[in-house]
Amino acid sequence: MRKDGGGLIFLMMSHPAAQTLQLPFLSDLFAQVSNEYPVLKALVPNDIPYDTKSSFSLYINHRETFTGITDNDRSLTMKKFAELVKRIKDKDNNTAVKQLGKEFRSPGHIPICIASEKLLNERKGHTELVISLLQMAELTPVGSGCEIMGEHGKALPKEDAKKYAEKNNFVFLEGNDIIKAWKQWSK
Repeated sequence: MRKDGGGLIFLMMSHPAAQTLQLPFLSDLFAQVSNEYPVLKALVPNDIPYDTKSSFSLYINHRETFTGITDNDRSLTMKKFAELVKRIKDKDNNTAVKQLGKEFRSPGHIPICIASEKLLNERKGHTELVISLLQMAELTPVGSGCEIMGEHGKALPKEDAKKYAEKNNFVFLEGNDIIKAWKQWSK
């Protein structure tokens, strides 16, 4: 992801799992402390062109990482977070939060994005697309992602992304295909 993607490497998780872990949205945290830190009022994300609210939550590192930024450290953090979410599926909030704190620290180098509660019925971002796919496949609702950047510093054009997928023997899915499958599956 780091070498071929070039964009931000991040985790995506389901809304119910985030609630079990009591993970906040960063924008909510900022709003709560903005009287103490006025700069956060100035930085309020109220002009996001594709949504009404940022899905970013905390940034984490696994406690066994050193700096947290190396490929190995970030991979460990992402793997262990997915394993944790799988383990806490049927746990109460207190147990889940204790397990999270035992294994992870924040701030860290891996941002977590929380999917909207109603997934693709509410928002059609990368986070919701991935979590919807995982839900349809009955897999742990945690995914990792990274937008592929082109040489021009913008997102890789779709045709170039298709060529990349073909060259690397990856499946190429368009958001509309996932949305169509979701509508059929979630009836």
